Amino acid sequence: MVTYVLDSSAILRYLDDEAGAARVAEIIKSHLAGRCVAIVSAVHWGEVAGITCKVHGKQAMEMVLSRLSAFGLQVVAADGDRAVRASLIKIKRNLPYVDAVGVELGAGSGEHVFVTADFDFKSVGRDVKVEFLPAK
Repeated sequence: MVTYVLDSSAILRYLDDEAGAARVAEIIKSHLAGRCVAIVSAVHWGEVAGITCKVHGKQAMEMVLSRLSAFGLQVVAADGDRAVRASLIKIKRNLPYVDAVGVELGAGSGEHVFVTADFDFKSVGRDVKVEFLPAK
């Protein structure tokens, strides 16, 4: 079964109904139907929370997180080993650390697909299968 790793850009595109929102909605519907698994790293979850709070306020942030939680998205914490592997990806691929954590999570197996709207991830194609959402 395919596991989709959603980064913050993918989730924000979905929430803001921007380019790629329909694809993220399709992944969430498939997840709810048990045809795939959708996960997000804890640091990307926090990034969604922070951006939503900054733009729309704390009440909107709480509503968004509640709505996403209702979808059963699994929020995956970064333990010590994952954090170290992510730091090595950061160095090797010259990525921001938060993005390296998502790549590390997506590199779990050939059945993982990292979903993003951030085209800076082109350099990680050898580390993880990446599905890019359309440009705005």
